[in-house]
Amino acid sequence: MLGRTAEPARPNCRPAKGSPIIKLLSRTWIPLVVLAVVVVGGFVVYRVHGYFGSAKRESYADSNLENPKPFNPKRISYEVFGPAGAVADISYFDVNGDPQRVDGARLPWSLRITTTKAAVMGNLVAQGDSDTLGCRITVDGEVKAERISHEVHAYTFCLVKSA
Repeated sequence: MLGRTAEPARPNCRPAKGSPIIKLLSRTWIPLVVLAVVVVGGFVVYRVHGYFGSAKRESYADSNLENPKPFNPKRISYEVFGPAGAVADISYFDVNGDPQRVDGARLPWSLRITTTKAAVMGNLVAQGDSDTLGCRITVDGEVKAERISHEVHAYTFCLVKSA
């Protein structure tokens, strides 16, 4: 040998760049991270599933009786009044809460409804061609709402939230 001394061999702690483990991890590390995030997210959803309004509670949908006790019939009366011969356009809620309309009704106008429902909402709106117009809602003979309007082409309304 020509003056060279042999170096002691150092142990190689890292795998070589061409190692099969490095090649495999360099290709699959992103899908592995995505898979880990999905698994952790799924576990978190599984654990907190019952905390936010999805708890199973008793249902009251079946608590209605098939044959409920009958109520005393309610007699509801809608009335629109004004000068005799005046005309009004009238809107009201029927017994099912559906809006109804009567165009060009001669005054005085009235409608009587009878129902056995527990509660009914009464709503009456009228606009006439006179300067005075009034409305009234009575339930079983008792006046629940009354209003009179004095203006040009008078407009009036009456409302009973629960009859």
